[in-house]
Amino acid sequence: MPRTRVTSKFQLTIPKEVREEVGLKPGEVVIVESVSEEEIVVRRFRRVKEPLRMLVGKNVSSRHVPIEELEEKAEAR
Repeated sequence: MPRTRVTSKFQLTIPKEVREEVGLKPGEVVIVESVSEEEIVVRRFRRVKEPLRMLVGKNVSSRHVPIEELEEKAEAR
């Protein structure tokens, strides 16, 4: 199991074999969570390649919504 050391600024280096195994790249965002006093989890914060497709879905709606209706609903929020 790879080991790393926490610096005086509380930084750590993710070992090369772990970075290569998961394909971690410089600049990626990770989430750090404490599980217990002995355990810390570092999770990759995945970015979605096509966020609009994730929101809209694969099937396009056949319903036409006028822009005015969308604006009214947005303003009502």
